[in-house]
Amino acid sequence: MNLYRAHVLVCGGTGCTSSGSEKILKEFEKQLAEKGLEKEVKVVQTGCFGLCALGPIVIVYPEGAFYSMVKPEDVAEIVEEHLLKGRIVQRLLYEETIHEEDDDIKSLNEVNFYKKQMRVALRNCGVINPENIEEYIGVDGYQALGKVLTECKPQDVIDIIKASGLRGRGGGGFPTGLKWQFAADQPEGQKYVACNADEGDPGAFMDRSILEGDPHAVIEAMAIAAYAIGANKGFVYIRAEYPIAVHRLSVAIEQAKEYGLLGDHIFDTDFSFDLEIRLGAGAFVCGEETALMNSIEGHRGEPRPRPPFPAVKGLFESPTILNNVETYANVPQIVLKGADWFSSIGTEKSKGTKVFALGGKIKNTGLVEIPMGTTLREVVEEIGGGVPNGKKFKAAQTGGPSGGCIPASLIDTPMDYDSLISIGSMMGSGGLIVMDEDSCMVDIAKFFLEFTVDESCGKCAPCRIGTKRMYEILDKITKGKGTMEDLDNLEALCYTVKSSALCGLGQTAPNPILSTLRYFKDEYIAHVQDKKCPAGVCKALLSYEIVPSKCKGCSLCSRKCPVHAIDGERGKPFVIDKNKCIKCGACMDSCKFGAITTV
Repeated sequence: MNLYRAHVLVCGGTGCTSSGSEKILKEFEKQLAEKGLEKEVKVVQTGCFGLCALGPIVIVYPEGAFYSMVKPEDVAEIVEEHLLKGRIVQRLLYEETIHEEDDDIKSLNEVNFYKKQMRVALRNCGVINPENIEEYIGVDGYQALGKVLTECKPQDVIDIIKASGLRGRGGGGFPTGLKWQFAADQPEGQKYVACNADEGDPGAFMDRSILEGDPHAVIEAMAIAAYAIGANKGFVYIRAEYPIAVHRLSVAIEQAKEYGLLGDHIFDTDFSFDLEIRLGAGAFVCGEETALMNSIEGHRGEPRPRPPFPAVKGLFESPTILNNVETYANVPQIVLKGADWFSSIGTEKSKGTKVFALGGKIKNTGLVEIPMGTTLREVVEEIGGGVPNGKKFKAAQTGGPSGGCIPASLIDTPMDYDSLISIGSMMGSGGLIVMDEDSCMVDIAKFFLEFTVDESCGKCAPCRIGTKRMYEILDKITKGKGTMEDLDNLEALCYTVKSSALCGLGQTAPNPILSTLRYFKDEYIAHVQDKKCPAGVCKALLSYEIVPSKCKGCSLCSRKCPVHAIDGERGKPFVIDKNKCIKCGACMDSCKFGAITTV
């Protein structure tokens, strides 16, 4: 075995890959070979480091130098200066890792983005090569499976999960151990375990990143779950739009089979378990458990009425447990470290950590894992680095199309299941979209509802028709044609759909509307009564004007206007003909002097 003096970790998550990290990795291999360092320095492609805003990311150990926004042309300098001469390339370092006093570098635990995080589900992402099973084994991989198969009875495993307080991370928050118990209590016979990796919320990439960075953790957890309930077959349902995750999961499954960790008589016991991948076509409704199972079976992805619940009658009419990727990723650590360890993290009713995909109007976009109960303020201002460009924080949307908006007045709300539900939002799978003062909350509600309308399977009338009617009212309001009666009808329709839709997609579709009506009703009223969009987003309600004192008479706006609505004499202020203006914004985008404003 070759011992290396340095390791170069290159992020291989989707974000960094799209920015060229594969070229960077190949360039490192090429440069190291040219310098004769290939036997001294190991290049490793890992999963996501979390700080996606700074990708592509390269971390060099043992120093822990965190290089951000690396380009292929930077690689030669890193190899020559850092790996050959021992001089860290300061200009490429993430600025927050540099000690101002002595130019030394901080550990990642000292950086604001990381220091309040606690990685459990993401513990191996950015640490190991996800396509090398030996690296997973090297960080205690498959020890939990070995432990339960050789030391525990199936009920012992369920009792551990129950005692840990682990709840489903897919949105519903149902106690995981209780779900496993229901399936285990069914008569002996064919049973299944399934993994929901059909992550479809706008802006969400938690499960995808776990599968890209640590696929063996999910495989191991599913095997543990299968042993606990008496199943011998499992399915991972993952959308085909995640090619890197699909590839790495496929590689991991084959490696696990080669090592005897999937298949017959695992760890020389009577337990056998096999695992297959099923690709989804990208239908959001297939994130709902019964629709997902219909799709696995080869049927149209539509929800089934419940009861019976999947733990009683699921895949192929057999008892089935279904958890999402993040839920499973916690299981091996719970088994190894104990239920008490896990339950000591988080709050009384929300144990452990939660992974969020942090995006929107925030400085540090990326993947964040925090103890339950961490406040929204800590996430936005400390981990996220605050709202950029001097703008004010206005709201955060949690739970995607199923969730709600949290206003600035509630920024100190703890991020846990019950606290979020109490203010009209929800945890959801973990999408967290930050909005600033330039965001129109009516438009935000319309955006999420338009997504839901497109993704409705159409099986039940409340969702098929109700969401469409709600969207039409919102569209009417954003065009300045709404009435106060429309607001009353909209709210009433929300409660009707919420109480009568067949599945979670329709039942939660009104949440973005209800939460924005609750906290930002003044914006709805401004759209209806004043025919104004306070944030200046809804184009139908905007009126473009040129401020004479700022206009230099350069005529650029006039030349850019596609309908010739701007006229004037060079050197003097120009004027917009509002009857001709189509409100496209081309004039504002082209003006170099800030002379064009909206009213």
